[in-house]
Amino acid sequence: MNTYYVYIMTSKAHGTLYIGVTNDLARRVGEHRQGWIGGFTTQYNVKRLVFYEETESIEAAIAREKQLKDWRRQWKINLIEQANPAWQDISFEIMDPETSSG
Repeated sequence: MNTYYVYIMTSKAHGTLYIGVTNDLARRVGEHRQGWIGGFTTQYNVKRLVFYEETESIEAAIAREKQLKDWRRQWKINLIEQANPAWQDISFEIMDPETSSG
């Protein structure tokens, strides 16, 4: 069974929100933290994982990503706060300590 992830990262609590999709969440978060993902995430210093969901198909993950990107900002904030009220970096849940620096 394959697992795909839809994730939300931020630059700080209630800061810039970035929504993405990947099949390897630990690797992808590490890439964001190291600045290997250019453009938006590097420009806005998006390095904190605050929310993620798992799906079993890439199609479902992409559909959910598109849905979340179309949501109003407040709806995204509400989603994050339901799972992570303090907006803590939850990357420790999925990352190897050696790849989580940054």
